[in-house]
Amino acid sequence: MKLAAARKSLLHLLALPKTGSISGLRHFSGEIDDTQKPLPPPPTSFAVPEIVSLLKTTDHNDWISNSQLVEFLHTPPSPTSLLKITRQLGSTEKALHFFEFFKTHSSSSSSNPSSLSFTFQAILEQAMHEEKSDVPGKLFQLFSFAKDRKIPLSINAATLLMRCFGRAKMLEESISVYNELDSDSRNTNVVNLLLDCLFRGVNIDDGFKVLDEMLKRDSDFPPNNSTVDIVLDAMWRRNWVGRRMSVEEICGLLVRFFEHGVFLDDVWFTKLITKFCRSGKCDKAWDLLHDMMKLGGQVKASSFNALLSGLGREHDFQKMNLLMNEMKEKEVNPDVVTFGIFINHLCKCCRVDEALQVFEKMGRSETDGVLVKPDVVLYNTLIDGLCKVGKQEEGLKLMEKMRLENGYVPNTITYNCLIDGFCKAGEIERSLELFDQMKKDRVVPNVITMNTLLHGMCKFGRVSSAMRFFAEMQEKGLKGNVITYTVLITTFCSVNNIDRAMSLFNEMSENRCLPDAKVYYSLIMGLCQARRTDDASCIASKAKEAGIGLDIICYNALIGALCRKNKIDEAHKMLKDMEEAGIKPDCCTYNTLISYFSEKGQFTTASRIMKRMIDDGFLPNVVTYGALIHAYCLAGNLDEAMKIFQNMSSAINVPPNTVIYNILIDTLCKSDKVEAAISLLGEMKDKGVRPNTKTYNALFKGLQERNWVEKAFEIMDQMTENACNPDYITMEVLTPWLSDIGETEKLRSFVEGYEVSTSTA
Repeated sequence: MKLAAARKSLLHLLALPKTGSISGLRHFSGEIDDTQKPLPPPPTSFAVPEIVSLLKTTDHNDWISNSQLVEFLHTPPSPTSLLKITRQLGSTEKALHFFEFFKTHSSSSSSNPSSLSFTFQAILEQAMHEEKSDVPGKLFQLFSFAKDRKIPLSINAATLLMRCFGRAKMLEESISVYNELDSDSRNTNVVNLLLDCLFRGVNIDDGFKVLDEMLKRDSDFPPNNSTVDIVLDAMWRRNWVGRRMSVEEICGLLVRFFEHGVFLDDVWFTKLITKFCRSGKCDKAWDLLHDMMKLGGQVKASSFNALLSGLGREHDFQKMNLLMNEMKEKEVNPDVVTFGIFINHLCKCCRVDEALQVFEKMGRSETDGVLVKPDVVLYNTLIDGLCKVGKQEEGLKLMEKMRLENGYVPNTITYNCLIDGFCKAGEIERSLELFDQMKKDRVVPNVITMNTLLHGMCKFGRVSSAMRFFAEMQEKGLKGNVITYTVLITTFCSVNNIDRAMSLFNEMSENRCLPDAKVYYSLIMGLCQARRTDDASCIASKAKEAGIGLDIICYNALIGALCRKNKIDEAHKMLKDMEEAGIKPDCCTYNTLISYFSEKGQFTTASRIMKRMIDDGFLPNVVTYGALIHAYCLAGNLDEAMKIFQNMSSAINVPPNTVIYNILIDTLCKSDKVEAAISLLGEMKDKGVRPNTKTYNALFKGLQERNWVEKAFEIMDQMTENACNPDYITMEVLTPWLSDIGETEKLRSFVEGYEVSTSTA
């Protein structure tokens, strides 16, 4: 039969009225439905085992000559007897011979079609068990055999064929079997098989047409639990090419099932609620749960828990409280997971006091009608929450309560939470005491315990202690992981101990612990800062070999380090590599190059780079102009530097910062233009730019050259007023100058923080 013709008749056949009561089919089971119609028992004169024995021990050509077999045929045998006999013949070939023998020589074969149907059903069953390969092909041959001989299919035979063809994605054959089945024999379970075949054959549109007919209010084949299982399984497990259902469509479809009194079981409902919530559709999950309850479905705690988790991720505590109240109203008892979800999300949002209130409610059986005993996981969640908000002392008390009141033994997670809390608070000694207590309690520390303590010790400057502790843990068999080495390598890079960082990097590789991006980035930045550009480039190459791409910060550090070492060709190559990796230069990249070429006096190149910077959408900033001003000052072109400075303040609206003022004041003083330098200091005050010690040191040097003592005293008073402390350079300039002119008392007053203009000489 052509597939188009099969489809054409499909919906018409679905709409045919049922003429009698049809018993249910066990969907997808290998058992046979023997409850179609009451059948008379077999004659007592012929026991089934006796007939089976005769058929097995007698050649099929001699069956007609056997008087007992002939008499058996004329009894006539019941369809149930024929089914049992055919099942026990041992082979499809023998069963087919018996079928032909019965059809040819028994008068009941024509008067009772069920006899042939049941016999053929047994043949199909035999073939199913007998064939080891191409079972669908063999069954299709038998189906064609029955069809050619106009043998009506029993409902179980049709079920067997459709199930087999459906799994083999033989859609056309499945529809053909359905069409051959007598219309009175069709029921919801058979239509479910057809629906499953259509979905398995990725014939989604026709499948939904069938489903739509089933979901109509006056449907002859209303859905059942198997129907919804088929639909959800198809949606969940298969990629429906060209048909992606939105969450809204799925919810609408499920409500139609609910209207037929078909509700989701706890497993399916929980999975769907979870999926909706993780897709950011908590509102739809909320509506679906309430639709199911409104239409009479029972919702269990696990489905409520799934929705609570979704609402918790969205920090919607108002709805979480409402849902908890609804559980109470619907007499759905919350379990420890319910409270755990609520408490966990409250702790994640630092609402620990509210979490403690929920925790206290768990034991109030008289008021809330339920008593839920907290477990270790719940205690750990609360302890972790308390530690994260700096209440580690309360966390420690809760651990003792957990031990004394409930008899729970703190585990590794419990101690890890507390150790982390005390480490973050800088209480390293308390953390180590907890670690010792952990060992006394025979709680085995893990790599997280070690990493937490290492990070705490390194963060608060106890690097040597951290390395000793790491060595002790290694001796006891606890090996470090990528986080361990990342903490240590980053720490040594931050204190410029690059050799130790490199040693740990090599140890990491020897221990087959693959470095992550953070390790590579830390090493590259540290090596660049230490001006070890060759080593930094080598680490960058290793990162690329490991499949870790560098970020813009690493590229900028490498380019900057190469420029500082006057390796401009290598810097250009690094810039090219960066662009080939799909990373565009940023403002920092351009500023580095502008600074390099400006300092080399190549102002034309620097201007060209600035133009490209602007073309790429980056406006020059205070660093850009500072680099140009500094370069012009170094080149002795103070006029051009001042021109850029004045242009910054007026035309381009980039306010100069302290660094730029310091460069100009220092250059003006060295050029014996002290008045102009003092004028810039006044401008700094007017524009709210705070001078620093370098600003004043540059002025003191210029004033010393001119021996402007009174002006120096004024500047000293301004320095004191601005709470800017002198440094060793300040003292190197002022001490010999003021000592030579007999103003040591003013110098002493200045150092002590007093105004020198009011002190006596």
